[in-house]
Amino acid sequence: MRHNKKFNHLGRKHSHRKAMLANMAISLIMHKRITTTLPKAKALRVYVEPLITKSKEDTTASRRVVFSYLQNKYAITELFSIVATKVADRPGGYTRIIKLGRRPSDDAEMAFIELVDFDENMAKTEAKKTRTRRSRKSAPKAEAPAAPAEETKEEAAEAPAAETTATETSAE
Repeated sequence: MRHNKKFNHLGRKHSHRKAMLANMAISLIMHKRITTTLPKAKALRVYVEPLITKSKEDTTASRRVVFSYLQNKYAITELFSIVATKVADRPGGYTRIIKLGRRPSDDAEMAFIELVDFDENMAKTEAKKTRTRRSRKSAPKAEAPAAPAEETKEEAAEAPAAETTATETSAE
């Protein structure tokens, strides 16, 4: 019976599936984005996200646990140094799956899976000031332009007084 066996076996034996997911996880960590079929991408997300969570704590024990899954020291170094620092404040959801359509040869549904914090196109940019569609009557009046206008009037009043004192002293 198949009680409580909910993950996708992907039509492979256990050892083949384990090796395939490990290789895909290594590729995802090294390249930050890979293209694959949609069921494989969904299975990879379940496989790699706990490893990324484990990499947030850089201890010898967590490195050994992750190494038992991946068996690639370059991927482990990349995961613990670069990826873990980028996702340190993220509580989960380290990957994103985007559907690409169907493959022409066998009509398989394709998708790419990527690490969320490494996508430059989707990166959060500085938010622009949003404008609302309100009438001018309800907008608060700016006091800043009014203050310099008053100062210029005072300066203009002082300037002729200074000219008259200058002319009076030169006349003497």
